[in-house]
Amino acid sequence: MIEIKKYDSADKQDWNEFIRTAKNGTFLFDRDYMNYHSDRFNDNSLIFYKKNKIIAVLPCNRKGDEVHTHGGLTFGGLIMHYDIKATEVLNIFSQTIDYLKNEGASALIYKVIPAIFHKYPAQEDLYALFRHNAVLFRRDISSAVDLKSPIRFSETKRQSVTKCRNKGFIVAPNDDFSEYWQLLTEVLSKFGTPPVHSLEEIKHLKSQFPEKIKLYECRDQGTLMAGIIIYDYGRSIHTQYMANSNAGRNAGALDYINYILITEVYRDREYYNFGISTESMGQFLNEGLIQQKEMMGGRGIVYDFYKITF
Repeated sequence: MIEIKKYDSADKQDWNEFIRTAKNGTFLFDRDYMNYHSDRFNDNSLIFYKKNKIIAVLPCNRKGDEVHTHGGLTFGGLIMHYDIKATEVLNIFSQTIDYLKNEGASALIYKVIPAIFHKYPAQEDLYALFRHNAVLFRRDISSAVDLKSPIRFSETKRQSVTKCRNKGFIVAPNDDFSEYWQLLTEVLSKFGTPPVHSLEEIKHLKSQFPEKIKLYECRDQGTLMAGIIIYDYGRSIHTQYMANSNAGRNAGALDYINYILITEVYRDREYYNFGISTESMGQFLNEGLIQQKEMMGGRGIVYDFYKITF
């Protein structure tokens, strides 16, 4: 028999310990990460027990009569123990739907965790979604490099790498995000959008997860040319933010950082993910953006969104 409990703050330690040991858990689901924007979301997360032990958790929030997994995160979904079986996941979905119905919800919006972020195969939820007639309503495409057998950078990108190396550009980590955040904010303002995180928020998250969130910069004689914020998920590395100065763009500084990270810093990992290149609920593909990622060896993975209507 599987029991459902709504998460509350007293469960934080047990929740975080489970996330660290789950087969598809990442630090995004740690409460010290999720709580940075807790004031913006009505948390509705669930914990599933079997014989008084947690076998799964569902990070989610309530928005009107819909429950989302999770509105404040890039992806979400059922976080599962290594021992969980397909029949138990089916049971969890059935019980969750009944529970949410009783809570007055009318739909579950489910963000699938892409397989490259799993520690071990964990797609039992996809089968459960199918069994409950979930409808795929959004699909974003991201680009990832297989670090075990990476596709070579394009000729243009290799020329940028050579140019930066010959100019003596330095790629190195920096724990002070202030200067880079100013550059990032200026770059994004041209597209009418700010960074998802404020400087204060990203500094707080960095303090909570110093080994998981890192900034790598490219500098020319001390001048900031470009930077990348890395989220380290273990087997997979994700580029959360990337930005060039005008001089950095002309020199190909971002290409150089990516090259160093792919071929040196993270070469022992499995995937290097550039993030999505889609807008408008996946219906618009930014062809210029995805081309840049493909020129560095990135190839398609998808972020799927399903809806179960009760």
